[in-house]
Amino acid sequence: MTKNLRVIYFVLVISIILIGLLSRRMPLIPSFVGDVLWATMIFFIVRILFVHIDVRLNAFISLSACYLVEFSQLYQADWINQVRQTTMGRLVLGQGFLWSDLIAYAVGILIGLLIEKMIVRRIV
Repeated sequence: MTKNLRVIYFVLVISIILIGLLSRRMPLIPSFVGDVLWATMIFFIVRILFVHIDVRLNAFISLSACYLVEFSQLYQADWINQVRQTTMGRLVLGQGFLWSDLIAYAVGILIGLLIEKMIVRRIV
């Protein structure tokens, strides 16, 4: 059963990544959608790693990780700014701190919780 859940979560992560990449190519989609999807992806990555923890603890860990990355953007040393200039660095660490991103992350985690409740738990 644990393996089945991890496969479901992995498929969700890959799907969210693909949707996120597609959303960057469509100018009509607001940029905050990427932040929402990023947080939802983090939620399911944490589910993969800690499949047996309570979903509320998963949400707390995921939201904390998202907020930590966002607040880390206030740190502007040369070495980390160089990392942020790479494609992977920009995708993982972001570019600059925005208060609105914190709201987008909370929405993304809520979407993860809803997907967990409405879809994943019905499958298994």
